[in-house]
Amino acid sequence: MLLKEVLVTESKIKVYGYRWLVLAVFMLVAVLNQLLWITFAPITGAAASFYGTTDLVIGLLSMVFMVVYIIIALPSAWVIDTWGFRAAVSIGGVLTALGALGRGIFAENFTIVFISQVVIAFGQPFILGSITKLAARWFSLEERGTASGLGTLSMYLGILLGMILTPVLTISYTMKGMLLVYGIAAALVVALFIILAREHPPTIPCPEGHNDRALMFDGLKSMLRNRNFILLLIIFFIGLGMFNGVTSWIEVIVRPRGFSISQAGMAGGLMLVGGVVGALVIPLISDKIRRRKPFIIMALAGLLPGLAGITFAQSYWLLLLSGFIFGFFLLSSGPIGFQYGAEITHPAPEGTSNSLLLVMGQISGIVFIFLMDALKSPQGSMTISLLGLIGLMILCVILSFFLRESPVHDATRR
Repeated sequence: MLLKEVLVTESKIKVYGYRWLVLAVFMLVAVLNQLLWITFAPITGAAASFYGTTDLVIGLLSMVFMVVYIIIALPSAWVIDTWGFRAAVSIGGVLTALGALGRGIFAENFTIVFISQVVIAFGQPFILGSITKLAARWFSLEERGTASGLGTLSMYLGILLGMILTPVLTISYTMKGMLLVYGIAAALVVALFIILAREHPPTIPCPEGHNDRALMFDGLKSMLRNRNFILLLIIFFIGLGMFNGVTSWIEVIVRPRGFSISQAGMAGGLMLVGGVVGALVIPLISDKIRRRKPFIIMALAGLLPGLAGITFAQSYWLLLLSGFIFGFFLLSSGPIGFQYGAEITHPAPEGTSNSLLLVMGQISGIVFIFLMDALKSPQGSMTISLLGLIGLMILCVILSFFLRESPVHDATRR
Protein backbone atom coordinates (compact mmCIF):
# COMPACT_ATOMS: atom_id res chain seq x y z
CA MET A 1 0.00 0.00 0.00
CA LEU A 2 2.82 2.36 0.91
CA LEU A 3 4.58 1.67 -2.39
CA LYS A 4 1.33 2.39 -4.26
CA GLU A 5 0.95 5.75 -2.46
CA VAL A 6 4.53 6.68 -3.34
CA LEU A 7 3.96 5.80 -7.02
CA VAL A 8 0.73 7.85 -7.09
CA THR A 9 2.51 10.82 -5.52
CA GLU A 10 5.41 10.58 -7.97
CA SER A 11 2.98 10.46 -10.91
CA LYS A 12 1.59 13.84 -9.79
CA ILE A 13 5.02 15.50 -9.82
CA LYS A 14 5.46 17.61 -12.91
CA VAL A 15 7.04 20.91 -13.93
CA TYR A 16 5.35 23.12 -16.50
CA GLY A 17 6.79 25.36 -19.20
CA TYR A 18 4.49 28.10 -17.87
CA ARG A 19 6.84 28.42 -14.88
CA TRP A 20 9.25 30.39 -17.05
CA LEU A 21 6.55 32.89 -17.98
CA VAL A 22 5.63 33.35 -14.31
CA LEU A 23 9.30 33.91 -13.49
CA ALA A 24 9.70 36.29 -16.45
CA VAL A 25 6.83 38.60 -15.43
CA PHE A 26 8.11 38.58 -11.85
CA MET A 27 11.54 39.59 -13.12
CA LEU A 28 10.03 42.52 -15.07
CA VAL A 29 8.38 43.84 -11.89
CA ALA A 30 11.65 43.45 -9.95
CA VAL A 31 13.61 45.22 -12.71
CA LEU A 32 11.24 48.22 -12.65
CA ASN A 33 11.22 48.43 -8.85
CA GLN A 34 15.01 48.46 -8.65
CA LEU A 35 15.26 50.92 -11.55
CA LEU A 36 12.88 53.29 -9.72
CA TRP A 37 14.95 52.97 -6.53
CA ILE A 38 18.19 53.98 -8.24
CA THR A 39 16.67 56.62 -10.57
CA PHE A 40 18.27 59.69 -9.00
CA ALA A 41 21.72 58.22 -8.23
CA PRO A 42 23.29 58.77 -11.69
CA ILE A 43 21.77 62.28 -12.02
CA THR A 44 22.28 63.52 -8.45
CA GLY A 45 23.75 66.87 -9.51
CA ALA A 46 21.10 67.51 -12.17
CA ALA A 47 18.30 66.54 -9.78
CA ALA A 48 19.71 68.81 -7.05
CA SER A 49 19.70 71.73 -9.52
CA PHE A 50 16.19 70.90 -10.80
CA TYR A 51 14.71 70.84 -7.28
CA GLY A 52 16.96 73.56 -5.85
CA THR A 53 18.36 71.39 -3.08
CA THR A 54 21.59 69.58 -2.08
CA ASP A 55 23.17 66.30 -3.18
CA LEU A 56 22.54 64.85 0.30
CA VAL A 57 18.79 65.53 0.08
CA ILE A 58 18.66 63.86 -3.36
CA GLY A 59 20.58 60.95 -1.83
CA LEU A 60 17.73 60.55 0.68
CA LEU A 61 15.43 59.59 -2.21
CA SER A 62 17.41 56.33 -2.42
CA MET A 63 18.29 56.02 1.27
CA VAL A 64 14.61 56.00 2.25
CA PHE A 65 14.28 52.54 0.67
CA MET A 66 16.69 51.04 3.22
CA VAL A 67 14.82 52.60 6.15
CA VAL A 68 11.38 51.51 4.89
CA TYR A 69 12.64 47.96 4.19
CA ILE A 70 13.64 47.55 7.83
CA ILE A 71 10.16 48.65 8.98
CA ILE A 72 8.09 46.63 6.52
CA ALA A 73 10.22 43.46 6.14
CA LEU A 74 8.38 41.22 8.62
CA PRO A 75 4.82 42.34 7.67
CA SER A 76 5.65 41.76 4.01
CA ALA A 77 7.13 38.34 4.84
CA TRP A 78 3.85 37.43 6.60
CA VAL A 79 1.90 38.42 3.48
CA ILE A 80 4.23 36.39 1.23
CA ASP A 81 3.99 33.28 3.40
CA THR A 82 0.25 33.58 4.18
CA TRP A 83 -1.27 34.89 0.95
CA GLY A 84 1.41 33.70 -1.49
CA PHE A 85 3.89 35.36 -3.84
CA ARG A 86 1.27 36.44 -6.42
CA ALA A 87 -0.72 38.49 -3.90
CA ALA A 88 2.47 39.91 -2.37
CA VAL A 89 4.05 40.92 -5.69
CA SER A 90 0.72 42.37 -6.83
CA ILE A 91 0.56 44.54 -3.69
CA GLY A 92 4.18 45.60 -4.11
CA GLY A 93 3.67 46.17 -7.83
CA VAL A 94 0.58 48.36 -7.40
CA LEU A 95 2.43 50.48 -4.81
CA THR A 96 5.38 50.69 -7.23
CA ALA A 97 3.18 51.77 -10.14
CA LEU A 98 1.26 54.35 -8.07
CA GLY A 99 4.49 55.86 -6.74
CA ALA A 100 6.11 55.88 -10.19
CA LEU A 101 3.10 57.58 -11.78
CA GLY A 102 2.97 60.10 -8.91
CA ARG A 103 6.61 61.02 -9.57
CA GLY A 104 5.93 61.52 -13.26
CA ILE A 105 2.69 63.49 -13.00
CA PHE A 106 3.95 65.79 -10.23
CA ALA A 107 7.62 65.80 -11.25
CA GLU A 108 8.16 69.51 -10.43
CA ASN A 109 6.99 69.12 -6.81
CA PHE A 110 9.81 67.67 -4.71
CA THR A 111 7.54 66.94 -1.72
CA ILE A 112 5.22 64.77 -3.84
CA VAL A 113 8.22 63.11 -5.53
CA PHE A 114 9.65 62.22 -2.11
CA ILE A 115 6.28 60.85 -0.90
CA SER A 116 6.05 58.85 -4.13
CA GLN A 117 9.51 57.39 -3.47
CA VAL A 118 8.32 56.30 -0.03
CA VAL A 119 5.28 54.60 -1.62
CA ILE A 120 7.58 52.72 -4.05
CA ALA A 121 9.85 51.82 -1.10
CA PHE A 122 6.88 50.26 0.73
CA GLY A 123 6.28 48.06 -2.30
CA GLN A 124 9.87 46.83 -2.56
CA PRO A 125 9.91 44.21 0.27
CA PHE A 126 6.77 42.53 -1.10
CA ILE A 127 8.55 42.05 -4.44
CA LEU A 128 12.14 41.24 -3.47
CA GLY A 129 11.11 38.87 -0.67
CA SER A 130 8.99 36.71 -2.97
CA ILE A 131 11.56 35.03 -5.20
CA THR A 132 12.21 31.92 -3.08
CA LYS A 133 8.46 31.42 -2.60
CA LEU A 134 7.94 31.58 -6.39
CA ALA A 135 10.83 29.14 -6.91
CA ALA A 136 9.32 26.72 -4.38
CA ARG A 137 5.84 26.93 -5.91
CA TRP A 138 6.79 26.36 -9.55
CA PHE A 139 10.26 24.78 -9.81
CA SER A 140 11.71 21.37 -8.99
CA LEU A 141 14.35 21.01 -6.26
CA GLU A 142 17.05 20.79 -8.94
CA GLU A 143 16.03 24.12 -10.52
CA ARG A 144 15.37 26.31 -7.52
CA GLY A 145 18.87 27.76 -7.27
CA THR A 146 18.65 28.71 -10.95
CA ALA A 147 15.20 30.29 -10.48
CA SER A 148 16.42 32.25 -7.46
CA GLY A 149 19.50 33.27 -9.46
CA LEU A 150 17.40 34.62 -12.33
CA GLY A 151 15.09 36.43 -9.92
CA THR A 152 18.05 38.03 -8.17
CA LEU A 153 19.61 38.78 -11.54
CA SER A 154 16.60 40.98 -12.34
CA MET A 155 17.45 43.15 -9.34
CA TYR A 156 20.94 43.77 -10.68
CA LEU A 157 19.56 44.40 -14.19
CA GLY A 158 17.19 47.02 -12.78
CA ILE A 159 20.06 48.89 -11.14
CA LEU A 160 22.19 48.63 -14.28
CA LEU A 161 19.38 49.87 -16.55
CA GLY A 162 18.68 52.73 -14.16
CA MET A 163 22.31 53.81 -14.27
CA ILE A 164 22.40 53.69 -18.09
CA LEU A 165 18.91 54.87 -19.11
CA THR A 166 18.23 57.65 -16.60
CA PRO A 167 20.88 60.12 -17.85
CA VAL A 168 19.93 59.43 -21.50
CA LEU A 169 16.17 59.86 -20.90
CA THR A 170 16.74 62.99 -18.79
CA ILE A 171 18.75 64.62 -21.57
CA SER A 172 16.26 63.54 -24.24
CA TYR A 173 12.94 64.17 -22.46
CA THR A 174 13.80 66.38 -19.41
CA MET A 175 13.36 65.32 -15.77
CA LYS A 176 9.54 65.23 -15.98
CA GLY A 177 9.55 63.24 -19.22
CA MET A 178 11.98 60.66 -17.83
CA LEU A 179 9.92 60.17 -14.65
CA LEU A 180 6.70 59.89 -16.66
CA VAL A 181 8.22 57.25 -18.99
CA TYR A 182 9.22 55.20 -15.92
CA GLY A 183 5.75 55.61 -14.42
CA ILE A 184 3.95 54.37 -17.54
CA ALA A 185 6.41 51.45 -17.90
CA ALA A 186 5.83 50.45 -14.25
CA ALA A 187 2.03 50.50 -14.66
CA LEU A 188 2.19 48.32 -17.80
CA VAL A 189 4.57 45.78 -16.27
CA VAL A 190 2.52 45.43 -13.07
CA ALA A 191 -0.67 44.94 -15.09
CA LEU A 192 1.11 42.22 -17.10
CA PHE A 193 2.13 40.41 -13.89
CA ILE A 194 -1.38 40.52 -12.43
CA ILE A 195 -2.85 39.14 -15.67
CA LEU A 196 -0.29 36.37 -16.32
CA ALA A 197 1.07 35.21 -12.94
CA ARG A 198 -0.44 32.19 -11.19
CA GLU A 199 0.19 31.15 -7.61
CA HIS A 200 0.32 27.37 -8.18
CA PRO A 201 0.90 25.03 -11.10
CA PRO A 202 -1.82 22.37 -11.64
CA THR A 203 0.35 19.72 -9.92
CA ILE A 204 3.24 19.83 -7.48
CA PRO A 205 6.84 20.25 -8.81
CA CYS A 206 8.54 18.12 -6.12
CA PRO A 207 7.85 15.21 -3.72
CA GLU A 208 5.28 15.72 -0.97
CA GLY A 209 6.70 17.37 2.14
CA HIS A 210 9.33 19.51 0.46
CA ASN A 211 6.91 22.43 0.14
CA ASP A 212 5.27 22.04 3.55
CA ARG A 213 6.03 25.10 5.65
CA ALA A 214 5.47 26.11 9.26
CA LEU A 215 3.56 29.22 10.35
CA MET A 216 5.61 32.41 10.02
CA PHE A 217 6.26 33.15 13.70
CA ASP A 218 6.98 29.50 14.53
CA GLY A 219 9.39 29.51 11.59
CA LEU A 220 10.97 32.75 12.76
CA LYS A 221 11.72 31.27 16.18
CA SER A 222 13.24 28.14 14.66
CA MET A 223 15.39 30.24 12.27
CA LEU A 224 16.86 32.27 15.10
CA ARG A 225 17.83 29.02 16.85
CA ASN A 226 19.48 27.64 13.71
CA ARG A 227 23.29 28.03 13.95
CA ASN A 228 23.79 27.87 10.18
CA PHE A 229 21.18 30.54 9.55
CA ILE A 230 22.73 32.84 12.15
CA LEU A 231 26.10 32.47 10.39
CA LEU A 232 24.37 33.23 7.08
CA LEU A 233 22.77 36.35 8.60
CA ILE A 234 26.21 37.60 9.68
CA ILE A 235 27.64 36.94 6.20
CA PHE A 236 24.73 38.80 4.54
CA PHE A 237 25.05 41.68 7.03
CA ILE A 238 28.67 42.20 6.02
CA GLY A 239 28.35 41.32 2.32
CA LEU A 240 25.26 43.36 1.44
CA GLY A 241 26.38 46.24 3.65
CA MET A 242 29.71 46.29 1.82
CA PHE A 243 27.97 46.25 -1.58
CA ASN A 244 25.72 49.17 -0.61
CA GLY A 245 28.69 51.10 0.81
CA VAL A 246 31.06 50.55 -2.12
CA THR A 247 28.44 51.27 -4.81
CA SER A 248 27.21 54.39 -2.99
CA TRP A 249 30.73 55.83 -2.59
CA ILE A 250 32.48 54.47 -5.71
CA GLU A 251 33.17 57.96 -7.11
CA VAL A 252 34.53 59.17 -3.77
CA ILE A 253 36.63 56.00 -3.37
CA VAL A 254 38.48 56.41 -6.68
CA ARG A 255 38.59 60.24 -6.86
CA PRO A 256 41.81 60.67 -4.77
CA ARG A 257 43.65 58.46 -7.30
CA GLY A 258 42.76 60.81 -10.15
CA PHE A 259 39.88 58.89 -11.73
CA SER A 260 37.07 60.93 -13.30
CA ILE A 261 33.33 60.71 -12.63
CA SER A 262 32.79 58.83 -15.91
CA GLN A 263 35.57 56.36 -15.06
CA ALA A 264 34.05 55.81 -11.61
CA GLY A 265 30.66 55.25 -13.26
CA MET A 266 32.16 52.71 -15.66
CA ALA A 267 33.74 50.83 -12.73
CA GLY A 268 30.38 50.78 -10.93
CA GLY A 269 28.65 49.62 -14.10
CA LEU A 270 31.13 46.76 -14.56
CA MET A 271 30.45 45.63 -10.98
CA LEU A 272 26.83 45.15 -12.00
CA VAL A 273 27.75 43.52 -15.33
CA GLY A 274 29.96 41.09 -13.40
CA GLY A 275 27.07 40.45 -11.03
CA VAL A 276 24.70 39.73 -13.91
CA VAL A 277 27.16 37.22 -15.43
CA GLY A 278 27.83 35.62 -12.04
CA ALA A 279 24.12 35.34 -11.18
CA LEU A 280 23.52 33.59 -14.52
CA VAL A 281 26.42 31.13 -14.31
CA ILE A 282 27.13 30.24 -10.68
CA PRO A 283 23.61 29.26 -9.48
CA LEU A 284 23.19 27.08 -12.60
CA ILE A 285 26.37 25.15 -11.74
CA SER A 286 25.28 24.97 -8.08
CA ASP A 287 22.00 23.33 -9.15
CA LYS A 288 23.80 20.94 -11.50
CA ILE A 289 26.06 19.50 -8.80
CA ARG A 290 23.45 20.06 -6.06
CA ARG A 291 25.71 21.85 -3.62
CA ARG A 292 25.61 25.32 -2.03
CA LYS A 293 28.42 25.61 0.53
CA PRO A 294 31.43 25.40 -1.88
CA PHE A 295 29.99 28.19 -4.00
CA ILE A 296 29.36 30.44 -1.00
CA ILE A 297 33.00 29.95 0.08
CA MET A 298 34.27 30.49 -3.47
CA ALA A 299 32.26 33.70 -3.91
CA LEU A 300 33.39 35.24 -0.62
CA ALA A 301 37.04 34.37 -1.23
CA GLY A 302 36.91 35.30 -4.93
CA LEU A 303 35.71 38.86 -4.33
CA LEU A 304 38.73 39.74 -2.15
CA PRO A 305 41.13 40.42 -5.08
CA GLY A 306 38.46 42.64 -6.64
CA LEU A 307 37.95 44.57 -3.40
CA ALA A 308 41.73 44.98 -3.02
CA GLY A 309 41.92 46.31 -6.58
CA ILE A 310 39.15 48.83 -5.93
CA THR A 311 41.09 49.94 -2.85
CA PHE A 312 44.54 50.31 -4.42
CA ALA A 313 44.33 50.25 -8.28
CA GLN A 314 46.23 53.11 -9.94
CA SER A 315 45.57 52.15 -13.57
CA TYR A 316 42.15 52.39 -15.19
CA TRP A 317 42.18 48.88 -16.70
CA LEU A 318 42.97 47.37 -13.29
CA LEU A 319 40.16 49.34 -11.67
CA LEU A 320 37.69 48.05 -14.30
CA LEU A 321 38.91 44.46 -13.94
CA SER A 322 38.68 44.73 -10.15
CA GLY A 323 35.12 46.07 -10.36
CA PHE A 324 34.06 43.18 -12.61
CA ILE A 325 35.66 40.54 -10.33
CA PHE A 326 34.15 42.14 -7.23
CA GLY A 327 30.65 42.16 -8.75
CA PHE A 328 30.94 38.69 -10.29
CA PHE A 329 31.71 36.94 -7.02
CA LEU A 330 29.80 39.10 -4.54
CA LEU A 331 26.53 39.31 -6.44
CA SER A 332 26.57 35.67 -7.56
CA SER A 333 26.63 34.68 -3.88
CA GLY A 334 23.27 36.41 -3.30
CA PRO A 335 20.89 33.98 -5.05
CA ILE A 336 22.76 30.94 -3.73
CA GLY A 337 22.63 32.41 -0.22
CA PHE A 338 18.88 33.07 -0.47
CA GLN A 339 18.17 29.54 -1.66
CA TYR A 340 20.53 28.02 0.91
CA GLY A 341 18.74 29.98 3.65
CA ALA A 342 15.36 28.66 2.51
CA GLU A 343 16.68 25.08 2.41
CA ILE A 344 18.44 24.96 5.80
CA THR A 345 15.45 26.52 7.62
CA HIS A 346 12.80 24.16 6.15
CA PRO A 347 9.93 23.97 7.15
CA ALA A 348 10.14 27.69 8.05
CA PRO A 349 8.50 29.88 5.35
CA GLU A 350 10.71 30.91 2.41
CA GLY A 351 9.48 34.50 2.46
CA THR A 352 10.55 34.95 6.08
CA SER A 353 14.09 33.66 5.54
CA ASN A 354 14.47 35.74 2.37
CA SER A 355 13.18 38.91 4.05
CA LEU A 356 15.40 38.48 7.11
CA LEU A 357 18.51 38.16 4.95
CA LEU A 358 17.57 41.24 2.93
CA VAL A 359 16.75 43.34 5.98
CA MET A 360 20.19 42.59 7.41
CA GLY A 361 21.65 44.11 4.24
CA GLN A 362 19.46 47.21 4.56
CA ILE A 363 20.53 47.78 8.18
CA SER A 364 24.21 47.27 7.41
CA GLY A 365 23.88 49.37 4.25
CA ILE A 366 22.88 52.41 6.30
CA VAL A 367 25.59 51.69 8.90
CA PHE A 368 28.36 51.13 6.35
CA ILE A 369 27.46 54.17 4.22
CA PHE A 370 27.66 56.52 7.20
CA LEU A 371 30.74 54.82 8.70
CA MET A 372 32.67 55.00 5.43
CA ASP A 373 31.93 58.71 5.24
CA ALA A 374 32.90 59.23 8.90
CA LEU A 375 36.23 57.37 8.48
CA LYS A 376 37.20 59.38 5.37
CA SER A 377 40.61 61.05 5.71
CA PRO A 378 41.01 64.87 5.53
CA GLN A 379 42.29 64.33 1.96
CA GLY A 380 39.07 62.46 1.07
CA SER A 381 40.56 58.94 1.01
CA MET A 382 38.44 55.95 2.07
CA THR A 383 41.37 53.52 2.27
CA ILE A 384 40.95 52.93 6.03
CA SER A 385 37.30 51.89 5.70
CA LEU A 386 38.08 49.72 2.66
CA LEU A 387 40.83 47.92 4.58
CA GLY A 388 38.27 47.36 7.32
CA LEU A 389 35.92 45.82 4.75
CA ILE A 390 38.68 43.51 3.52
CA GLY A 391 39.19 42.35 7.12
CA LEU A 392 35.45 41.75 7.55
CA MET A 393 35.31 39.74 4.33
CA ILE A 394 38.18 37.53 5.50
CA LEU A 395 36.06 36.91 8.61
CA CYS A 396 33.13 35.94 6.34
CA VAL A 397 35.30 33.44 4.47
CA ILE A 398 36.30 31.83 7.78
CA LEU A 399 32.66 31.72 8.97
CA SER A 400 31.53 30.14 5.70
CA PHE A 401 33.66 27.05 6.38
CA PHE A 402 31.47 26.39 9.44
CA LEU A 403 28.25 26.27 7.39
CA ARG A 404 26.61 22.87 6.96
CA GLU A 405 25.86 21.75 3.39
CA SER A 406 22.23 22.18 2.30
CA PRO A 407 19.96 19.20 3.10
CA VAL A 408 18.79 19.32 -0.54
CA HIS A 409 22.17 17.81 -1.48
CA ASP A 410 21.28 14.65 0.43
CA ALA A 411 17.61 14.69 -0.59
CA THR A 412 18.37 14.79 -4.32
CA ARG A 413 20.94 12.00 -4.00
CA ARG A 414 18.28 9.79 -2.44
